[in-house]
Amino acid sequence: MLLLALGSHAAAKEAAPASADPALEVRVMAVAEELRCLVCQNETIAASNADLAVDLRKQIRSQLADGRSQQQILDYMVARYGDFVLYNPPLKASTLVLWGGPFVLLLVGLGVMGASILRRRTTAQPLLGEAERARAQSLLDGQAPGRVGAP
Repeated sequence: MLLLALGSHAAAKEAAPASADPALEVRVMAVAEELRCLVCQNETIAASNADLAVDLRKQIRSQLADGRSQQQILDYMVARYGDFVLYNPPLKASTLVLWGGPFVLLLVGLGVMGASILRRRTTAQPLLGEAERARAQSLLDGQAPGRVGAP
C-alpha cells in the first residue's frame, strides 16, 4: 500500500500556468464566462474542468493572442457549435426550445399530475361498506356489540 501511495506522488505533475500574461487570462475568462460547457451544460467554460472546456479555453486564449475580439470569438463558437454554446442564448425561432422547453415540461407535468388526481378521485372505492361503517360508528359511540352494561 505504501508503494502505491508513494507511486502516485511520483506521477503527479505541477500545474502549468494558464498564461504568462495576466491581462490575457482575464480576457480569456471574460469570454469563457459567456460560453456554456457542452459536456457539463450547467456550467460555463470558465467554471468547468471538463477536457472540452479546457481545450476551448486554450482555443479562446489562442484567438485572443491572434488579435480577435470577444465578439468575433463568440461568433466563431456559435458558428461551430450553435446557439446552445452561449450561456444566455438569444431569443429567436431556433432557440425557442431552449427558452420555452422547461415551461412546456412543467405544464405537461402539472397536466399529468392533475389528470392522475382526477382519475383517482373518480375511481376511488369507499374504504368501508355500509355494515362496516355502522359497526365502526357504534364502536365510536361506545355501544360495542357484546358489551354488558354499556354507559
